[in-house]
Amino acid sequence: MIKISEVKNFEHIKIDWVEDGNYAVISINRPDKLNALQNMTLREIAEALEPLQVDPKARCVVLRGTKDFTKRPAFSAGADLSSRSGSDLDQHNLRHQSHAMYRRHKYYDLIEEFPKPLIAAVDGYALGGGFELVLVCDIVIASKRSAFGFPEIQRGIFAANGGTQRLIRHIGKYRTKQLMFFGDHYTAEQMYEWGIVAFLVDDDKFEEILHEKASWLGNAATNSLFVIKKCIDYGTQVPLNVGLQFEQFGYAVNSQSKDVVEGVTAFLQKRTPKFKGK
Repeated sequence: MIKISEVKNFEHIKIDWVEDGNYAVISINRPDKLNALQNMTLREIAEALEPLQVDPKARCVVLRGTKDFTKRPAFSAGADLSSRSGSDLDQHNLRHQSHAMYRRHKYYDLIEEFPKPLIAAVDGYALGGGFELVLVCDIVIASKRSAFGFPEIQRGIFAANGGTQRLIRHIGKYRTKQLMFFGDHYTAEQMYEWGIVAFLVDDDKFEEILHEKASWLGNAATNSLFVIKKCIDYGTQVPLNVGLQFEQFGYAVNSQSKDVVEGVTAFLQKRTPKFKGK
């Protein structure tokens, strides 16, 4: 088993384990900045996820803002505008600035490609780059006090960490333009109605429901979840007939899992299955 503590000491994030839930928690730990994102923040998240891909102890991962906030609760209030895109890049060179966004896209892509269930636990602000980080997760659990939005237009910039491309695939062209043209904040209730938020919970129930859902995934059939995620994320990027072939192959791969035997046996014996993630 790979131990995160043996891999790297992180500056912007911290890692916790929840033993009974079989899941890991990655917390953005910049409370004085409302968990604003720098390249280092995104790189550390991606680096933390890499060993978790093959660690049997972590069958689900929760991505969240630190619970120990100093100002206001936040998943992430967006990009840290006080940080530079890179000392090796010219702020006035078009090619350099395109490369700056390539660097950031790379980290978002790596996070999105994580093969196990990745939960975005949103309690507070999820704005700009923080909202874009939500969009690369699989399941969004949000407290009712949370707020979502893309305020970049108010600063003369726009959501360029994949936001214009990923959001439109969730809520359509016109709603995406509404969010990005005007820069308003939207409630968690609105995001729930639009299908971004999967579980909308009362503020005082947030930690309880988060643990419940993460534990369910952490104790579920991990290989099945792996195949489901691959089929949905990649099968929807190709024509239907190709996606169906992808699904058929995924079914064959999953059929070799020991958890399939356990699941079917438990059903026939009318008992709760005990999946091992194998």
